[in-house]
Amino acid sequence: MRKRRIALKLIALGALVETLASKPLHAAETVNASTFGVKGDGTSNDRVRLQTAIDESVGKTLVISGRCRIDAKGLDLRSGTRVRFDSGASIKLLAHDTPFYQIIRIWDVTNVVLEGGTFDGSKDLNAAQPKRRDEGYGMGISIAGSTNVTIKSATTINCWGDGVYIANSYRAQYVAPEDIRIVDHHASNCRRQGVSIISGRNIVIERGVWENIGGTAPSAGLDIEPNSNRDVLENVRIVDPVTRRCKIGILVFLAEMPGPLAKRVDITISGHRDEGSTDNAFSVSGLDTKGFIVKGRVESRSPVWVDSRLASVESVDYDKRGPAVVVTGLRLIR
Repeated sequence: MRKRRIALKLIALGALVETLASKPLHAAETVNASTFGVKGDGTSNDRVRLQTAIDESVGKTLVISGRCRIDAKGLDLRSGTRVRFDSGASIKLLAHDTPFYQIIRIWDVTNVVLEGGTFDGSKDLNAAQPKRRDEGYGMGISIAGSTNVTIKSATTINCWGDGVYIANSYRAQYVAPEDIRIVDHHASNCRRQGVSIISGRNIVIERGVWENIGGTAPSAGLDIEPNSNRDVLENVRIVDPVTRRCKIGILVFLAEMPGPLAKRVDITISGHRDEGSTDNAFSVSGLDTKGFIVKGRVESRSPVWVDSRLASVESVDYDKRGPAVVVTGLRLIR
């Protein structure tokens, strides 16, 4: 009888193992934002309800539907946040009067996934004072000091500044973002940049499309531009980007990097296609090492530039003691 009970237990255990094996590992529970009262009706201010949904859904997958509107205070993602937007879902700012905002903040957190969604900065509804209209600090998605962040298929439009902004922490001094992956990002009609990379390690951006960028300098599809000697540009990989109708397609501007800390820059751009940039398809400029050490390499592999101005590579204001600038396999199409 005892042997029979043991055999039955083994059969039950085997069935349990088979059931567990049939389920995906680490499958996150899914919860809809409407559970927290998010309306998504294109009119109501959903910011507080969305923030509650984000805070209460850590470790789960939060699904956002509909056309959400929020005020310019924006939303903070937490460590362990996973957000997925349904097809056609969006977050758009209500009318506001500030040149400084972030629709989505990913600041000083880890293990974040953001998938889908259109983030609209409502540039046409911004009543910022004229004396500040040259400022470009209204961001669609702002990443600062965070690690292990993945953004997939996000669209950022009509931002006062940049579609995506990646920089050191604002709270913990000099903590650089690490392990950032952005796939299939689209930015359009932003005033300053499609994407800005100020600082970071192990950043990969794949198949970005950045177009119709203009309104305040430098108006680049992608701007890689450190703000200080404390910033880093290590293992930055830009894969198959498209820049279209920007002032500058891709800009690498290193003026602020030299300083007491020796720096090594490692940037590789592969398969860049530029269409119709008015100033430059690709520009590396602004560096004066001032006797400090700034080494490394900035490389563009197999770019295709269509109806674009020729690149400014090692321009007159670029110190050749700095990182080597290399363009290989260039095709110009007129």
